[in-house]
Amino acid sequence: MATQTINGKAFEYSLLLEFFERLNKVTTVSITQNAPYATAKGHFESFDEKEQSTFRISASAAINFLVDIEPRLSNAINDKDILILEIVSDQEGQTGDVRDVLSIRSEQKWQIGISAKNNHRAVKHSRLSMNIDFGEKWLYHPCSKTYFETIKPVFDMLQEIKTKDRSTKWTTIENMHDVVYVPILEAFRAELLRLDKEHPNSVAENLVQYLIGTEDFYKVIKGKRKVEIQAYNIHGSLNLSFQKQKPKAKIQKLKLPSRLIEVVFKKDSKTTLLVSLDEGWQIAFRIHNASSRVEPSLKFDINLISAPHTLFTQHVLLDL
Repeated sequence: MATQTINGKAFEYSLLLEFFERLNKVTTVSITQNAPYATAKGHFESFDEKEQSTFRISASAAINFLVDIEPRLSNAINDKDILILEIVSDQEGQTGDVRDVLSIRSEQKWQIGISAKNNHRAVKHSRLSMNIDFGEKWLYHPCSKTYFETIKPVFDMLQEIKTKDRSTKWTTIENMHDVVYVPILEAFRAELLRLDKEHPNSVAENLVQYLIGTEDFYKVIKGKRKVEIQAYNIHGSLNLSFQKQKPKAKIQKLKLPSRLIEVVFKKDSKTTLLVSLDEGWQIAFRIHNASSRVEPSLKFDINLISAPHTLFTQHVLLDL
């Protein structure tokens, strides 16, 4: 398993642990000991004590802040109102829910979720191939026949190389950026613009929803000496008061975009498209081969370059 994944899982467990440590003194807390919990715990315990301590200090800083802005974490309405902490299966991410750690109060019909990131900010890793209709999957509008006809020669060539010799490396393809990446990105670009033109009121919004998830959540990014907390409050379910107790900071609702402004290649790049939308959203799509050997499939590393000024962001500096 890749180091990035192991670190990410260990950080998820740290957040759950710090939630429990911080809140079980003031309210009844229960941990769901499911398979994702066991996996995350195993990865956390694979680190030495010093590294575990670093994970926990980062998680603790984030949790202390979240407890201040989410009063429902600490407050129950009655004895039955138990705060349930749960690590979510990775499968949920496939269906548009990017949250990794949930805090649930069934009695209040309330929950908040955290997307945990360890030293990286990518929002999604999505694939393109002959069998993937990104329009249908991401935007709920199918790609055109023209799109598939345009990308077919490139993926056919890759399939042919793989069929001849499964061990062929990508580095053996001459001018790979020009013969593989650029035509695929140009086809993707043209199709995205076509879909937006045909469905002007939904493509931009659906694209951002696909990338950042369908549920409101907090993103907690563990850096070297700081923790960053972002609030993706699209539906207004974050930052709610508990009875007369108000949160210690106000989080605005986040505006989704309504239109694509432009889709262009990043300056001096043959691997990255920049997608600009209204309301201050900009997204970078960097294409790359997912493995060292040639296969008829490519992967996007998708990053949020800019978000609306209403995206609530808090930096907590750590003394490590």
